[in-house]
Amino acid sequence: MTKLKTTLLALSATAALFLSGCGAEAVPHQDKHTATWDYEKHGPEHWGDFSGTCDSGTHQSPVNIVPVKAVSMDHSYDLSMHEDVTSKARIVDNGHSIKVTPDHAGDIELHGKKYSLIQFHFHGRSEHTINGKYKDLVAHMVHQAKDGTLAVVAVFFNIGEKNALLETIISNVGGEAMIDPQDLLPEDTAHYYHYIGSLTTPPCSENVQWYLLKNTQTVSAEQLVHFRKFYVDNERPTQPLNERFIESN
Repeated sequence: MTKLKTTLLALSATAALFLSGCGAEAVPHQDKHTATWDYEKHGPEHWGDFSGTCDSGTHQSPVNIVPVKAVSMDHSYDLSMHEDVTSKARIVDNGHSIKVTPDHAGDIELHGKKYSLIQFHFHGRSEHTINGKYKDLVAHMVHQAKDGTLAVVAVFFNIGEKNALLETIISNVGGEAMIDPQDLLPEDTAHYYHYIGSLTTPPCSENVQWYLLKNTQTVSAEQLVHFRKFYVDNERPTQPLNERFIESN
């Protein structure tokens, strides 16, 4: 390529970049490296701009659970939980949710594979619905196996008695605290809904094993108000179930 041709191409590219920024007051020019997904301006209807799977995926989460349509559980995928590990944990407002990351944590086992708890976070109301109805709050406990596959356990909260663990978390946002993830769980963890879905935020990766505990925990009305000062609408709308089925144990 001649030096002149190279120079002209460079000038053309520079002009194109300049023009792409013109008239961008209403919609600032941002590429995938600078724009950030959220629940407002760059909300769920725009998440395909950050990951095509959010638009094109056919096994997306969350979904609406209709208990009467659930099928019997494949017991080779029964959930065994071993979360009773007390550890220092970092508690942050990451711009999307309140996220808790323990230094050391427990694990779950399903289908002969161990998944370690890597973090849990909260949504101001549940993302999954039961018969079209939301729960007051939800925690998503994210677990990862050595091969990188994911399993998420959802713990629903209804307004009731004050929750000691939530109080610790709310009081230490931006800091650290001693946390035992088992305190997040209801007494009965043997009954749940199970299906294969996706992450509920970009990149919306699929083949995630979802377990939604049927028994719920409580959060006081005061705690819920305090929590929702951080987030109240950080949930993705429910997605089509398509050809999937929900298992029930």
